[in-house]
Amino acid sequence: MHILVTGATGFVGRALVLRLLRDGHHVRAWVRSPRRAADLLGAEVELVAAGDEAALVRALTGCEAVIHLAGESVGVGRWTAARKRELWDSRVTLTETLVRAIARAEPRPKVLISASAVGYYGDRGDEELDETSRPADDFLGAMCQAWEAAAREAEAHGVRVCTPRLGLVLGHGGGVLGELLPIFRAGLGGPLGSGEQWFPWIHLHDLVELLTTAVTDARYSGPVLAVAPQPVTNLCFSQALAESLGRKARLPVPRLALRIVKGEAAGALVASQRAVPARTLALGFAFQFATLPAALDDLFGGRDRPHFAPAEMAPPSPYLARRSPTTVLRQSTVVAAPNAEVFAFFSHAENLGIMTPRAAVMQILTPRPLIVEAGRQIDYKLQVGPVRVGWTTEFELWEPDRRFIDVQTRGPFAAWWHEHRFAPREDGGTEMDDTVYFRAPLGPIGRIAEALFVRPRLREIFEYRAQAIRLRFGAHPADDGS
Repeated sequence: MHILVTGATGFVGRALVLRLLRDGHHVRAWVRSPRRAADLLGAEVELVAAGDEAALVRALTGCEAVIHLAGESVGVGRWTAARKRELWDSRVTLTETLVRAIARAEPRPKVLISASAVGYYGDRGDEELDETSRPADDFLGAMCQAWEAAAREAEAHGVRVCTPRLGLVLGHGGGVLGELLPIFRAGLGGPLGSGEQWFPWIHLHDLVELLTTAVTDARYSGPVLAVAPQPVTNLCFSQALAESLGRKARLPVPRLALRIVKGEAAGALVASQRAVPARTLALGFAFQFATLPAALDDLFGGRDRPHFAPAEMAPPSPYLARRSPTTVLRQSTVVAAPNAEVFAFFSHAENLGIMTPRAAVMQILTPRPLIVEAGRQIDYKLQVGPVRVGWTTEFELWEPDRRFIDVQTRGPFAAWWHEHRFAPREDGGTEMDDTVYFRAPLGPIGRIAEALFVRPRLREIFEYRAQAIRLRFGAHPADDGS
């Protein structure tokens, strides 16, 4: 299918794009900056620059489905009158524009999947909520109602409309964990407010599976809850997350402190929504991660978790002979796709971006197309905290369908040597092994920086990378963390 995605460069959008590509769909992304989006989405996505309504009509023409994820983040900033208008316009007004454009497209899409949120219900204590429960009368409740109503207007034009109400999404590289992980890994995490409020969560893999299912299954129309079937309280979530990281959840965040920092938006952070996806389950959707322990084990306990060790015996390499490493990082990931297909994806240097967290994504400076071969150099800009630094990669070795090695010749590391190995499995899958030998700069000071900043950052990048690879090619049963 030809599918138009809005919000494709966001946390959920990038994961969804990878999942759609796995199924062979042609993905067209409606983006504000095609140049920036090219670095975020890779070589396999058609990019269409956002413009006026006529431009949107042209983007929709020929697409059989639309997945509408665009919208400003509710959790960013205080809810001033201006910020509320931004939130409303980015959801309700934009959806109204999208539906008008769908009506004008010829041929027009057959289905619209338009995201909504559990904020529809407001703060409901211990009340069990499902797709038929009444909405709240607060700002988020009113916005979600208008958002869904705007999407449903497409039904008058013969379009099937589904409005999944998203919970808090658990995945690497963004969402609720993007904010919580640095705090919890530092041992400073704890529940919000009393911790007694219900926490409606969903694993990122289950969410994108639900969205792709809704595109092709005609039974999906109207609201469906995109939350795991076993909700937990915020206290239980905080304790389970801390335990999965080998930490304690000892420092609760008082409701008053949240109110001081976030203002009215604090109410959304401590709202209790005991949401159960009754209709989603009735439609037969099978959650891969129905329980929080299963979700956290997949995110932090799997075999594709990166491991660090002293670089005692570096492999023979002219590069490593000149730049001795101090540390080695290893990671192994098994996917369900054949070896040649996986290696072909990595042969496009443009695809590096979609495998990198948005906060650290590289801007490719070398003109495209990028032909990868031994001796080839590619220039990037890399985000390191608040600073963008230059990075030049050279391919030291290139053996198609088997392995390649890239080294940093200019950049923030004193040494960086990265070997990617690809091995076909008898069952048709592929095992990928990454080995990185590196050394932080600045000598003894660099060793301290490595422990405090470099290793945690590399862990985040490689965890995200494994997640992206599994979304693109499918997780293999062998990659189950056992």
